[in-house]
Amino acid sequence: MSRISTIQLTETDESGEVVATYVQTNTAKRDITRVDRIVPRSSQGLLKTLLDAFLPAGYPHSVTEDYLSYQIYDSLQAFFSSIAGLLASRAVLEGVGVGDASASATSALLLSILQETMGRIATIIFASRLGTSLEPECKLYRLLADILNDAAMILDCLSPAFPKPLRVLILAAGSVLRSLCGVAAGSSKASLSAHFARWGNLGELNAVNSSQETVISLVGMLLGCVVVKVVHTPLATWTTLLLLLTLHLATNYMAVRSVCMRTLNRQRANIVFAYLHEHDRVLDPKQVSAKERIFEHDGILRNANDKCLGYCKIGVPASELLKRLGKTDRLTKATNLPDGRLLQLLDLFEMESYIVYMEHPSDVACILLKKGSDTAVQLKAWYHALLLVRHIEQGFEGERDSMDAVRRTLVAVRTDWEKVQARLAEAGWDLGTAALETTSGSRVSIQR
Repeated sequence: MSRISTIQLTETDESGEVVATYVQTNTAKRDITRVDRIVPRSSQGLLKTLLDAFLPAGYPHSVTEDYLSYQIYDSLQAFFSSIAGLLASRAVLEGVGVGDASASATSALLLSILQETMGRIATIIFASRLGTSLEPECKLYRLLADILNDAAMILDCLSPAFPKPLRVLILAAGSVLRSLCGVAAGSSKASLSAHFARWGNLGELNAVNSSQETVISLVGMLLGCVVVKVVHTPLATWTTLLLLLTLHLATNYMAVRSVCMRTLNRQRANIVFAYLHEHDRVLDPKQVSAKERIFEHDGILRNANDKCLGYCKIGVPASELLKRLGKTDRLTKATNLPDGRLLQLLDLFEMESYIVYMEHPSDVACILLKKGSDTAVQLKAWYHALLLVRHIEQGFEGERDSMDAVRRTLVAVRTDWEKVQARLAEAGWDLGTAALETTSGSRVSIQR
């Protein structure tokens, strides 16, 4: 009597999706076994193979929910930008003298050197001045990068209409704007990719994004060849260019609006804490994204109804705090402090890793961070600053003295903060990544 035995192997990817099933069947009468490979229908077909080349492995489980919407808009903006770039390139070639018998290769080379020099100097300055803020404000700088790039294209298209000396300056200015775009776009894209990656697949995600951009840019260039051949007159050129740039910026705006960051930068922290103070609700990243402004005044503090309450600076140097506590002599740089306010403040925050102060009627709170302060400390300080500004703005009786307001709000913060942290984590916020400081902040060690 023959005996039939079956072995089944199920192969899955990292997300748990079945890739293939292997079934081995053999009988006692035969020495040869047979293994059948069964592939799910969703894994078959040329279209699926092509899509897999442009999507990260394990999609959609390997990326965040906002990845697809962002990539669709990002691909559209790259498409429009490629076509507009060809129109701008044609204008640049006209500007350097292509088709002009009096133009020389040497002058074109010197112009290219000038543009490169200006652009690289601008890159160094921009990176050194704003490098710290690129990651916390990645959505802002992602959109700003394309605004700068589009402004450079407009300058390029304007250049042929000016005399040669002015034309050189205009083309050099366009090169500076492109360099600023390169710094802003590169850093902000890296931050967004880190946000999308859920499985530590950042390298693969960047590679896939490069493939997507390559294909989109190629299609844009091919269609742009047709546009460049058809569009000749100044009116047609400018109409086409402005239409493309409008579509480019609109799709770029939609792209960054679709991203739901999980880190708490200044604006997102303000939105979350304002709703928590006024409605006892912790908004999740998706809800905050719907209320977030792309371009927002740095450090502004608002209530849940978007009313401006004041401003806040975090990571300020000690001199900033001393200016608010007393008067600083311009010559000696020494600060005269009345009634031992500094000692009161140090005693009040002795057990904290930060100091927050706001001198009434000023509308600017300042946060001094002690050495060793981590992300949780910075969030706690920002929570305290917003509460302090709300107290002073509401004008509680008996709190005309700023030190009284600081003391009262500190008691409330110490009572609530652990619960607040737990609720933030439950809502899906990343509390381990610092995103509040947009400049290189100071840290203070106190010895008494």
